[in-house]
Amino acid sequence: MVTELADDVWWFDLRGVNAYLVEDDGAVTLIDSGIPYDHRKLVGGLDRLGYSPRDLDRVLLTHYDFDHVGGIGRLPRFDGQIYAGAPDAPLVAGDRAPDWRNHKGLVQRLTAPLLSAPADPVEPVEDGDTIGSFTAYHTPGHTSGHVCYVSESLSVGFLGDLVRESDGRLEASPWIMSEDTDQVRASIRRIADDAPDFEVAAMGHGVPFRERGYTRLRELANRL
Repeated sequence: MVTELADDVWWFDLRGVNAYLVEDDGAVTLIDSGIPYDHRKLVGGLDRLGYSPRDLDRVLLTHYDFDHVGGIGRLPRFDGQIYAGAPDAPLVAGDRAPDWRNHKGLVQRLTAPLLSAPADPVEPVEDGDTIGSFTAYHTPGHTSGHVCYVSESLSVGFLGDLVRESDGRLEASPWIMSEDTDQVRASIRRIADDAPDFEVAAMGHGVPFRERGYTRLRELANRL
């Protein structure tokens, strides 16, 4: 299912997880990619919008997790760039195994054999990097390399799994899903303080918000 959230911003509702497509000043940008078995839905969603995987200019990954990077390894080479937070980038590329000593890393290691490394290069993203109209915010906690991407010109924030939608409001990523919930809370407060205002809040799980996205993020930060 493909839903337009705003001009040039679309939501792909996959199997319990979200991916997004953006036309960013002419650059076709995919944000996250679902589980490996979602790649046909992903390709179908692109087709509905008049694109094929080879039309992608870039992929922005919010973090390394089975349900966010799985589709990338099933897509053909598109001669673009894949971006991921610096601590997570080697995991996405298949150059390093997850750390099993943390409960989150253990789950990642168990699901790693189901993933395929992407055909295109993975570029590490640092805090404050700009990619097109997006600014990257390093927001560790859910994973050590978790990144949120905010575009002031498009008025959208892609928040990955730092937060999730529950009963119509934003909630912090819970312990069972996160490496460090203290870091999650600190990252939510930090991005609420530093990011510009945006309307659309697009998270990895739950229904994205078309309006008052930044305000809802600020309200969550104030509740923590």
